[in-house]
Amino acid sequence: MKIRNFGVEIWMNGYENHCSHNLAETCVESLTIAQLLEIAGKPQSALDDLLAMKMTYGAIEGSDRLRAAIAATYARQKIENIVVAHGAIGANALVHETLVEPGDRVISVLPTYQQHYSIPASYGADVQILKLREENGFLPDLEELRRLALPGTKLIAINNPNNPTGALMDEAFLGEIAAIARACGAYVLCDEVYRGIDQEGDGFTASMADLYEKGISTASMSKAYSLAGLRLGWIAGPVDLIHAVSIHRDYNTISVGMIDDHFATMALENRDKVLARSRSIVRGNLAILDAWVKDEPRISYIKPRSGTTALLKYDLPIASEAFCIRLLERTGVLFTPGSAMDMEGYLRIGYANGSTVLREGLARVSQFLKEFD
Repeated sequence: MKIRNFGVEIWMNGYENHCSHNLAETCVESLTIAQLLEIAGKPQSALDDLLAMKMTYGAIEGSDRLRAAIAATYARQKIENIVVAHGAIGANALVHETLVEPGDRVISVLPTYQQHYSIPASYGADVQILKLREENGFLPDLEELRRLALPGTKLIAINNPNNPTGALMDEAFLGEIAAIARACGAYVLCDEVYRGIDQEGDGFTASMADLYEKGISTASMSKAYSLAGLRLGWIAGPVDLIHAVSIHRDYNTISVGMIDDHFATMALENRDKVLARSRSIVRGNLAILDAWVKDEPRISYIKPRSGTTALLKYDLPIASEAFCIRLLERTGVLFTPGSAMDMEGYLRIGYANGSTVLREGLARVSQFLKEFD
């Protein structure tokens, strides 16, 4: 099997440890274990819980307590609809591995996380790209999707909230996608790793797993929950799909680790407090970013409605990778080039780190942009 280089991951691996201001980071500012224990109200008893833990594989599919906590984040999912994985990256890979065969039609939006089109392409699938465009607010063109969704289409892969644009499909829009999928018999895989931190309301938009009988939702503890170090994600979907995934999962996962399970459960059982912190960070920081964009004549964007990232369009005669390398060398600020996401002419910024890092980083970018005057 041959597969394309993973653009974003290669970029981050090469540069994220060599910057002073990481504005490529996509997680809400990470929690320490001490902060998590404080949120959960267990600063004293937590160590005793860990000391008594025998280091077996643990519950293979995830503990019942963990899967119940995950199911509670959905409207219609139960424990049997949930299986845990090694992050959302593992969850997504398992879904593609389970469903996609050579020759299957797979439709993926772009931009999105590269897994959703490169993995099925590596299996020999007929991958059709549904390009997201600024004029549509980076939402899928439903008429174009209908044309692509031929009878027998195996899978439609979307990302909501979207990475890197921050675009958000509401329940009615997701229902339209479900109707298109139903008409051609396709599954819908919705990568919902940023769910819970919308800019308005309680932060939660509807989930595809709750809206469509062949809807599959993936998510993790990394982005909205600020706990990427746990490497824990999950799949929510129909019971028959979960059973099929589990057959493949036996070959590459076994379990996610008892300590990861333990702390993820703690965070999810206190998700209101964890996500309130995350929403405060992303909402405050987006206001900072929005004010900066308005003051930079060479930069424009479609303001995100959710997530932790924005796609910046720049008006300069330089390729995005060269821009980002020069920016890093001159200022210590790290962006992600659009070329790493098959979106040349754009830059991805992650705005959910500490507000001081964001303000100082943007000020340095402004100084850098003056070099082009």
